[in-house]
Amino acid sequence: MGLFRFFASTILVLFLLSSFSFHSADAFDPLDPNGNITIKWDVISWAPDGYVAVVTMYNFQQYRHIQAPGWSLGWTWAKKEVIWTMMGGQTTEQGDCSKYKGNIPHCCKTDPTVVDMLPGTPYNQQIANCCKGGVINSWGQDPANAVSSFQISVGAAGTTNKTVRVPKNFTLKAPGPGYTCGPAKIVKPTKFVSADGRRVTQAMMTWNVTCTYSQFLAQKTPTCCVSLSSFYNDTIVPCPTCTCGCQSNGTQRGSCVDPETPHLASVVSDHGKNNYVPLVQCTKHMCPIRIHWHVKLNYKEYWRVKITITNFNYRMNYTQWNLVVQHPNFDNLTTLFSFNYKSLTPYGPINDTAMLWGVKFYNDLLMQAGPSGNVQSELLFRKDASTFTFEKGWAFPHRIYFNGDNCVMPPPDAYPYLPNAGSRWEVSLITLVVTLMSSMSVVLAYI
Repeated sequence: MGLFRFFASTILVLFLLSSFSFHSADAFDPLDPNGNITIKWDVISWAPDGYVAVVTMYNFQQYRHIQAPGWSLGWTWAKKEVIWTMMGGQTTEQGDCSKYKGNIPHCCKTDPTVVDMLPGTPYNQQIANCCKGGVINSWGQDPANAVSSFQISVGAAGTTNKTVRVPKNFTLKAPGPGYTCGPAKIVKPTKFVSADGRRVTQAMMTWNVTCTYSQFLAQKTPTCCVSLSSFYNDTIVPCPTCTCGCQSNGTQRGSCVDPETPHLASVVSDHGKNNYVPLVQCTKHMCPIRIHWHVKLNYKEYWRVKITITNFNYRMNYTQWNLVVQHPNFDNLTTLFSFNYKSLTPYGPINDTAMLWGVKFYNDLLMQAGPSGNVQSELLFRKDASTFTFEKGWAFPHRIYFNGDNCVMPPPDAYPYLPNAGSRWEVSLITLVVTLMSSMSVVLAYI
């Protein structure tokens, strides 16, 4: 049995690695191939010793947003520039400005880090698209709020297009790692149209920086998992064990929280800087988020699915959450209850991917772990006679993303199967190993 357990555990680990593999190619998202965050730096006027610029971040990702505690943008100055003043944003540190007498710069660091201002900032310190606490929604879900801006007055810099040097080594945290930014590239100056549409002005100089996301850089372990069930099989397929981590053996405290813990509120309260680090409820999968897909009913011309999203994270309320699901029957989605829906078609006529999110002021906020920490909806699909089947796991999704992160699916041979599928020819790898071990034990018994 010891050898069998070794084989079984090895196979499980190999499956998890294959279903959630991390490599440099993960910066390319096949469901959002053109998604990125573009930082546009517009020099709008010259100053005696530098310039005034408006820096704008556009989140061109269809479903990946930046949630609380928000973004932080860093760079390294090419020369010895300083920041005299800012509007709509602020640097986290001032640095050493001791050589200045009288007017003291806002920041003298050679590698400043800028964060957004909070809601409620005085109007004389705001500009358009600022002061949202660093939260930026995704382009596909809420394009009106997929932009963030701040204004910066730079000194000890060039005062012409030929003497200005673009910053380098841009970094974007949202709020932790995950984004990689390329070098700044000078582009055609941005043009601005007046409110009445009768006049067009343009920036003195413009450069762009493009940042792309990699789930491998964001976290070393998955953040969500998927469980499955159906009306035609009593088996509930759970998330794979230790999907997002394993419970500690007692030597490490704080890895998870038992929901039956006395004074639970005082145990999980944490208002520190690392509030975005999950503190999860103790489960076998240890994931902050679980998505359950239940094949609920079968009609003559339709079939029905129930989706439930459960939050096991005691430290996070997921605002403006979203779900991306890939399934071949989304081209015949008929009715959706209590969720918003948008079809994602990155490859033209192939309509097999849906983006789902909550209805504003109803269920767009996924509460922290607890009795209210879940949202759910039901989907009604029309059957396509040429493709529809309940066999071989067809009724279950190919992949699911939560807030842009790929969720771990159960192994295909564990999917609920039809009751009359006992004669299937498909044989799992674990079954082969068990059969081989049994045969070897029988042979050894006769030796």
